[in-house]
Amino acid sequence: MKIYRFLTEDDTSAFCHKVSLALSKGWELHGDPTYAFDQANGVMRCGQAVTKEIDTPYSPEMKLGEQ
Repeated sequence: MKIYRFLTEDDTSAFCHKVSLALSKGWELHGDPTYAFDQANGVMRCGQAVTKEIDTPYSPEMKLGEQ
């Protein structure tokens, strides 16, 4: 079973750390990163999709970041 997450964060080193942490836990990059201006907050935002193969069945109640 493959699960999917979309990571977002302001355009700071925090975004890189969030993606690096996911990679260190076995998640894999999925597609290209995104970069857009968040007009409501006046900041640039980054996004990156990641996927991971798991052995347990998917459940909408599972906390994806803990997989």
